[in-house]
Amino acid sequence: MTDVKLSKIETLKENSRQLRGTIGEELKNGLPEFSDDAANLLKHHGSYLQDDRDARKAKGDDGKLKGKQFSCMVRTRIPGGRVTAGQFIAELDLCDRLANGTVRVTSRQGFQLHGVLKSDLREVIRSINQTKLTTFGACGDVNRNVMCCPAPYRNNRVYAEMQQLGQTLADHFRPKTTAYFEIWLKDEDGNETDVTEFKPVHEPIYGEHYLPRKFKMAIALPEDNCVDVYTQDLGLLAIVENGTIIGYNVLAGGGMGRTPSNEKTFPALAKRITYATPQNVVAVCEAIVKVQRDFGNREDRKRARLKYLIADWGTEKFKAKVEEYYGSALPEPHPRDVTGVDDHLGWHEQGDGKLFLGINIENGRIKDEGSLRMKSGLRAILTKYGMETRLTALQSVILCDIDPADRADINRMMKEYGIAAVEELSLLRRYSIACPAFPTCGLSITESERALPGIIDGLEKEVSKLGLQSEKISVHMTGCPNGCARPYTPDIGLVGKAAGKYTIFLGGNVEGTRLCFIYKDMIPQDEVVSAIAPALVQYKAERRGSESFGDFCHRLGAAGLGVGEP
Repeated sequence: MTDVKLSKIETLKENSRQLRGTIGEELKNGLPEFSDDAANLLKHHGSYLQDDRDARKAKGDDGKLKGKQFSCMVRTRIPGGRVTAGQFIAELDLCDRLANGTVRVTSRQGFQLHGVLKSDLREVIRSINQTKLTTFGACGDVNRNVMCCPAPYRNNRVYAEMQQLGQTLADHFRPKTTAYFEIWLKDEDGNETDVTEFKPVHEPIYGEHYLPRKFKMAIALPEDNCVDVYTQDLGLLAIVENGTIIGYNVLAGGGMGRTPSNEKTFPALAKRITYATPQNVVAVCEAIVKVQRDFGNREDRKRARLKYLIADWGTEKFKAKVEEYYGSALPEPHPRDVTGVDDHLGWHEQGDGKLFLGINIENGRIKDEGSLRMKSGLRAILTKYGMETRLTALQSVILCDIDPADRADINRMMKEYGIAAVEELSLLRRYSIACPAFPTCGLSITESERALPGIIDGLEKEVSKLGLQSEKISVHMTGCPNGCARPYTPDIGLVGKAAGKYTIFLGGNVEGTRLCFIYKDMIPQDEVVSAIAPALVQYKAERRGSESFGDFCHRLGAAGLGVGEP
């Protein structure tokens, strides 16, 4: 570390007293915002300082601009998206009481609250912890929420073992600092803000600087990559024989973020590194994290993710270093790979005599609007039946452990609250996701969550005209190139490039195993559907057999679709 010119954030973390900084003091200063340094450390505690970008141009009674209206986003870390009815209802209560009236299911199987005032932040975080959930480590330069296939098949120990591994990894890679407890969970007068009282604890995995950048993990099955395992810093693909997980293919170096002005940044799929048994998989994961800790780029945060270390070193050198940290040689990956994906929506037999129901939450936003009263409907169902729930990577919700005798009543309640049954939804809508973007995300260039429903409306009409309704076509949209909704791997990726304009990517796939290519750039929002329509027409006319839309576009490339250089 002594020979490296550390970035400002690295110096901040080093001098932060293990992620404390001045957060505790600033919670008491009466200002509506945090300082820049405190806001950067705050991310490790699960919160981002934001402002309402819709309100930036609002004027007060005196006719002058009000300026930034600050609030916080609070993210709950939920390994595998496993949430009890009580925890779910508590988030709904918090959104009404101390946030903007909505809860968001994230693309990483977590919850987000938006519009939380700084003065209410401690109460919100404390309330979440009282439900036995936490915001700690949901953001920041640590391992974030561990994703896992959420399907609640109770008679299949494969799913139970994967989901337990997700919890094990989340616990293993949780930072050891006591800062979170002291700032948010102790009595207000007990917050530790005096550097002379600081008593550091040992951080065996993260060290004094934590990781160079955020780190993401996920666990999937070859036949069901519903968590996009190849887009993660570290992915585990369970290898099953005779109903038993015999091991995991370990993938490393995925990541979606890029900076258009920096040609050295790019989206990447993870590389197949090795195979690990259930007994040594945690140790192999720890070795990979420690290699990234010690050799990841700490000078330039734009190139600090694990994918850049592997791109610079090559897979062979990276694996050799992981073996050095692990302490012995590691085998080659198992030949099995991703073959399919499932969104887990609709009614399914659980395997123990009960049912589960997957409910689509468009772009993850749980709210009441017009005839669709999703928030009230979920509250009513969960209050009446008290079932466990799961959050999916496609921003939807699974209700578990349903008695078949209750199926008709739950269907009735869904209809009462305007919640669509899976049979009423197109595959396009089911496999679409978006990041929040405006008005809360400070990084966003343009709309995403609020724009995608209309775009899906238009695409549905085009697909229906062509008789392609039965084709599984995935659409992911983000308001900027940072890629939070994984837009570089689906059949269609829409990425904000300028205000009201997008880059259209084609040629990925719904299984998440291939990067897209740029199809058209700087397309106005109201022209996105008409820009994609010719490719759909060509697909209908020229596809081979059951070839998917993404496979067709990949085979032809931009030139074959009539754009770009031949």
